[in-house]
Amino acid sequence: MASDALTSTGYMLHHLQHNASVMKQSIVDFSVLNYDTIFFSILILIVSLWLLRKAASHATSGVPGKFQCAVEMLVDMVEEQSKAIVHGDRTFIAPVALTVFVWVTLMNAVDLIPVDLLPWIAGFFGIHYLRPLPTADLNATMGISISVLLLCIYYGLKVKGFGGFTRSLFVAPFGNHFLLWPFNFALNIIEYVAKTVSLGMRLFGNMYAGELLFFLIALLGGFAFSFGFLGGSLSIIGQVFAGLCWWIFHILIVLLQAFIMMMLTLVYIGQAHDDH
Repeated sequence: MASDALTSTGYMLHHLQHNASVMKQSIVDFSVLNYDTIFFSILILIVSLWLLRKAASHATSGVPGKFQCAVEMLVDMVEEQSKAIVHGDRTFIAPVALTVFVWVTLMNAVDLIPVDLLPWIAGFFGIHYLRPLPTADLNATMGISISVLLLCIYYGLKVKGFGGFTRSLFVAPFGNHFLLWPFNFALNIIEYVAKTVSLGMRLFGNMYAGELLFFLIALLGGFAFSFGFLGGSLSIIGQVFAGLCWWIFHILIVLLQAFIMMMLTLVYIGQAHDDH
């Protein structure tokens, strides 16, 4: 890796390398733990819960401050969406959706930090590889989507009972005929798998692409003066302009992906409440 340090390939490979327990030997390797993903996702979850608790404990019936206004608008938005989508008890579901939105938003927002800053700070502590964006790691996004799947199964069992939930797997969507039961069951299993995979892959793909674009913009400055003084100056100006434009646009992506994750969580849990 040292020989690649000054090349664009070496730069990209270095920033795409996780601080992992062992080197990954294959595309799917369950023996690998990405310590950076675990650390930042848990840290950001704690920060998210602290912010929500702070907003709840400091709520006042008088004139609210800016922070309370922002939180109240967010809570009202989540409550309205959950009321329209989930037809049942929302005592636990609405807070889960709110937590998902805040958590995913803050995780995505790590991508707005300059790409070299956190790895540079980590270097002082002897950490040579650091990839701080949790949602650019498929393990994290699939973990969230599998959690949503488990919630869907839980609410399906809670609302319909074991017999009703099992029946819904075999009688929908083609009808209650014993010749159609295998096809209904297979289609429902495929639906659950497709929902889970697409939910995780959607967030991962968007954030991974955004992260790569920040890396490419950063490379413009690193190799600027290899084009000469005039070319280097123009390259740095282009880097600043492109970085600022993408940074501003990326704020929309950060919020949009968190909103989509929250909405699909509500939609899937709402479908678990509906009887076929």
